[in-house]
Amino acid sequence: MDDGATSYTLRGQLPLARAGVDRAGHLRSDKEWLDRAWSDPRSRSFVVADGKVAVDDGRLVLDRPDEMPDGERFFLGVDNEQLAFFAVHVDGPHPDSRAAGLRQAAPVLDDRDGGLMVHAVALANWHQAHRHCARCGALTTVTYAGHVRRCPVDGSEHFPRTDPAVIVLVTDDDDRCLLGRQDQWPTGWFSTLAGFVEPGESPEQAVVREVAEETGVVVTACSYAGSQPWPFPSSLMLGYYARADGAEPRPDGVELSEANWYSRADLDTALQSGAIRLSPSVSISRRLIEGWYGAELESQPR
Repeated sequence: MDDGATSYTLRGQLPLARAGVDRAGHLRSDKEWLDRAWSDPRSRSFVVADGKVAVDDGRLVLDRPDEMPDGERFFLGVDNEQLAFFAVHVDGPHPDSRAAGLRQAAPVLDDRDGGLMVHAVALANWHQAHRHCARCGALTTVTYAGHVRRCPVDGSEHFPRTDPAVIVLVTDDDDRCLLGRQDQWPTGWFSTLAGFVEPGESPEQAVVREVAEETGVVVTACSYAGSQPWPFPSSLMLGYYARADGAEPRPDGVELSEANWYSRADLDTALQSGAIRLSPSVSISRRLIEGWYGAELESQPR
């Protein structure tokens, strides 16, 4: 696949692809160090529950580890001053009324807090869905500072999974972009095309296959643009720009109910009239569209 499909680049920083601490993976197996860090009153921790954390005035609500409730403990890393950060995963709704999900919180958090939240939510989602051994069905235990589950029966270790998915903005020879929508989305919501990478498939092959399956449009070239974790619950979104011949899209009626080509003028008109809405700014889809458009866009009608 030709990697010179377009000259577009993602516009702005991806809110979920930031970090401000060293994950310090070498410390996850050091029980003595972890115990000292957990007992250190300088260390900071927060609760993650139901995919949410407490946020106040654009910052994570951080407390001492000894103020945390019982739950699954995750070591998230250390900052430049060797200050340790932890999260505690508890079942049920979040106990703090200030709790917010990633879609709401990520745009207002700084690099450190945004990275900590994404890390904690992604781990919590995995632990929630993988509490039993995939080999024998036994209940597993948390180890390696929250980054492994071990089966006490057969000794197998299970690691957090990340599912790669491609997300692509397709353009044609007239420099129009291809957007589609699913029936279950909010009224008027359009987005770029996306789909999971299948076993034995490269991301570039997935781009070609997904676009063809969902719209009947044939991609002739694509180029990688950037990536962003998307823990809803466990995806890694691999962003691409692609080129196609501009054939009339034929939505498959399963993944997409509608798909259309838009020039920049078409998109302006549709946005201002309220005919369409775009994905929120936290998504890589929005940044792909803005990279093609060449400026920040409003997703709601003015």
